[in-house]
Amino acid sequence: MMQTESITRDTITRDTRISDTRISDTRISDTRISDTEINLVGGAVMPLERPSPMAPQSLRVLSEGMPRKSTIANGVTSEASRRFWVVGSAFIISVMAIYEMVSVFNVGGITPLEYIVLVLFAVNFCWIALAFSGGIAGFVILLKSTSSVPTATVALHTRTAILMPTYNESPDRVFAAVEVMAMALAASGEAHAFDWFILSDTTDPDIALAEEQAFLILRHQVSKDARVYYRRRRKNDARKAGNVADFCKRWGARYDHLLVLDADSLMETHTIVSLAQRMQADPDAGLIQTIPYLINGNTLMARLQQFAARIYGPVIGTGLSWWAHKEGNFWGHNAIIRTEAFMSAAGLPNLAGKPPFGGHIMSHDFVEAALIRRAGWSVVIAADLPGSYEECPPSIVDLAVRDRRWCQGNLQHTRVLFTKGLHWVSRLHLLTGIMAYLSSPFWLMLILSGLMLALQAHFIRPEYFTDQFSLFPTWPVMDSDRALRLFYITMGILFGPKILGIVLLLKNSTMSKQLGGRGKAMISVVVEVILSALIAPIMMLIHCGAVLSILAGRDSGWSPQRRDDGSLPWLTLIYRHRWHMLVGALLGYAAVLDSLTLLAWMSPALIGLWLAVPLSGMTGSERLGLWVKRLQILATPEEMCAPKLSLDSLSRREDYINAIAQPWTLSTLLQDPELMELHLAIIDKKPHRLPGSAVESLEAITRVKVQEAQCQHNIANLFTRQELAYLLGNPLLLKQLQKLPEEFVIEGLVSFC
Repeated sequence: MMQTESITRDTITRDTRISDTRISDTRISDTRISDTEINLVGGAVMPLERPSPMAPQSLRVLSEGMPRKSTIANGVTSEASRRFWVVGSAFIISVMAIYEMVSVFNVGGITPLEYIVLVLFAVNFCWIALAFSGGIAGFVILLKSTSSVPTATVALHTRTAILMPTYNESPDRVFAAVEVMAMALAASGEAHAFDWFILSDTTDPDIALAEEQAFLILRHQVSKDARVYYRRRRKNDARKAGNVADFCKRWGARYDHLLVLDADSLMETHTIVSLAQRMQADPDAGLIQTIPYLINGNTLMARLQQFAARIYGPVIGTGLSWWAHKEGNFWGHNAIIRTEAFMSAAGLPNLAGKPPFGGHIMSHDFVEAALIRRAGWSVVIAADLPGSYEECPPSIVDLAVRDRRWCQGNLQHTRVLFTKGLHWVSRLHLLTGIMAYLSSPFWLMLILSGLMLALQAHFIRPEYFTDQFSLFPTWPVMDSDRALRLFYITMGILFGPKILGIVLLLKNSTMSKQLGGRGKAMISVVVEVILSALIAPIMMLIHCGAVLSILAGRDSGWSPQRRDDGSLPWLTLIYRHRWHMLVGALLGYAAVLDSLTLLAWMSPALIGLWLAVPLSGMTGSERLGLWVKRLQILATPEEMCAPKLSLDSLSRREDYINAIAQPWTLSTLLQDPELMELHLAIIDKKPHRLPGSAVESLEAITRVKVQEAQCQHNIANLFTRQELAYLLGNPLLLKQLQKLPEEFVIEGLVSFC
């Protein structure tokens, strides 16, 4: 455990200041780093750059030489039989269900409104049928599998850069996680093959300075055991994708692989090493994605997501891994990527037009996976590899904020879907991402259409005899028996993966014991099902609102994500959920107009809307979540027997919080030459702009304010937070401010400027 008070400024300065001293770096690959190419004193802030192009790929034509030719006999080919069973069975189930729906309506002839219901039902059913058939495949595999994890003993001779992008996150979370992972990797004896990079896109000046403090502490802790680097971009173009691309263009050529994490990611040492070994062993592998487990959730909403992902998620994830085979997908983090494949094939173009449908591609991960596969590399989901973790949003509101951004990115995929040369499975992944959000408006329209059918039958007098001569009247009837049977089938398909996950849980005696026994596990299942049913209609309307907002041309922006307590004031919750409650009230009133029976049928979808505010408040409360945690409800194996990595990370967070309790400020930097020297050594060396290029308004305003400043007293008050963030990354302006007097003197009188 680190003794925070023992790390003085002198110690930090001695261990981290840049000098001309050059020391050798472990040579791993004959074509990579030379013995004298890295400038270090306890390690440089960043290695020397090795610029390499990462050209944006065209969506209309294939680049020259693509797809590449495989270097092994079988090449990048997947087993067609897997797609036949999963996709084929989903197609057959969908056709049968649609035929049943046609038969339900066809008794008395199909009306225009019934045609609308039929189309909406077909779209929604096909969507859930594919998940169901994939879940069946995953269930069979997990039923036959053993608990042993395949291990490899191949010595690593490649180099991997482990990237931790961060954007206005709590520095204690990010740097503590990197420290415990780096130290665990060092203890394994494999640290020589890995370098760690914290890639900051932080725009908050206070957090930026706290990151620098945390970085110095981190380097002091790991300098003898691991190579850890830090870079904060001065201008965060293209968000996370641009952050990683900037690293690739400047330093990517040094490394064979990139292991991309997220700010809330943790990964066990055996997982990190296994990913590098698998990538090294397969020359056709372009990307290997793990399936992360959710951990550290304390609110009821976070625990709900953790439990569902842990119990039902493996069924879906394993099935997807099996049938997608070498045309897998990428979820943006907790995955390893071959640098050559990524830089040569996955450069993202800007889409024509303005956001939300134009500009840089927000949901970059699906597109990058599709482009890597298009270039002839395999993309694999390593469902058999545990030890990969992440966290989840703590409340419905935080989930809505994240999903708004994801929704915009996924709807952008409508412009990528028909890219030339994509594999049809890659297109299916893109379509799946699109439908993840469009399905909500389709479900809502289906509910409204069904309600209109009921109201039509109740209020509109049927026309039994039309103008055309007929011996028999036209009765507005349906086959009620078939309709009820189809309802049960649809519910079975919809909840099938959950049922399969429950079966596996009950069969797994070890996991059941970890969760407190089968009885306690089933209580958790019941709680999850009830809460999920209540929250589902709220999320449906949230997604509908997101889709409408995007269609109206509104950009989501880029807000940092809360990760711990999700509680909000009641007035805020009322404002956030006002439309959800109103829609619930209107739907309930419309149902009552028909009959109380219809209201009873619709109540599972309406109760959650009526109770949206208290439900959102309860599920986002950390206090209530911790109470449920003490009861061991919605527990997961990773909670009952927490990974040492997670426990160490939580412990180290406390140390980092204490260590940066008194953060640096602009004033302290200006008044302390040693701190300013450290700060200037840490900031990014890439210029803001090339000479002769246009000057942006932010730069111009900041420069003018610096020129007009007369002393250092309260100088931070002259700048907005955005200007201050820019200023902290500009050495010339900082040195200019450093030359100013601390006080402004007029005719012998001291005056504060």
